[in-house]
Amino acid sequence: MKLLSLNLGRPQSADYTDQPEGVTGIDKRPVAGPVRVSAPGPKGTGASGLAGDAVCDLRHHGGDHQAVYAYAREDLDAWGEELDRSLPSGSFGENLTTEGVDVSGARIGERWRIGADLVLEVTSSRIPCRTFQGHLGERGWVKRFTKEGAPGAYLRVIEPGEIRAGDSIEIVRRPDHEVSVAFQFRAVTTERELLPRLLAAGDALHPEAVRSAREYVEKYGS
Repeated sequence: MKLLSLNLGRPQSADYTDQPEGVTGIDKRPVAGPVRVSAPGPKGTGASGLAGDAVCDLRHHGGDHQAVYAYAREDLDAWGEELDRSLPSGSFGENLTTEGVDVSGARIGERWRIGADLVLEVTSSRIPCRTFQGHLGERGWVKRFTKEGAPGAYLRVIEPGEIRAGDSIEIVRRPDHEVSVAFQFRAVTTERELLPRLLAAGDALHPEAVRSAREYVEKYGS
């Protein structure tokens, strides 16, 4: 298991973003590194956990629980075949393009060591948005991506460190519950009856998903 590609974005003008400034950092490009990764601060003020990476929409992206976004090269290749186009690493706006890691199958609270020092913890799935669809230029992309159910993972920083493309990835903790990234994605998108079961992931789960799960339980029961 390794970090195949390390990807950073720069602010770019785009007509498909909802940002008042009309800029987005979704177009990530590979860099060799080293890149420092650390907790960026709370959502709304903190941006990316990677030094030099742009997050322009602080309402929906960035912050401690979405400090890093990872996507599997294997899933990018599968999409490339389905869409009949080349999808270079970083195409989905991911910071980390992995090889040999079941990213969407990772469990909430799972911890990865990348390189010598960095430890990350899986917190939630990515939720597709209009900017993602506009960036790819695929009609109906949000629905198509949601139906596929391989969303990639957001992670928070447990121990900061520097990483480089080619670094090894080691799973150093794997919780004993059913709540994978893909499971959490289905619960908050297409199968909301699964929401109560997200609470088994405990404090590692993204606070917004915790809130959705608790509101569901209050309204419908467990």
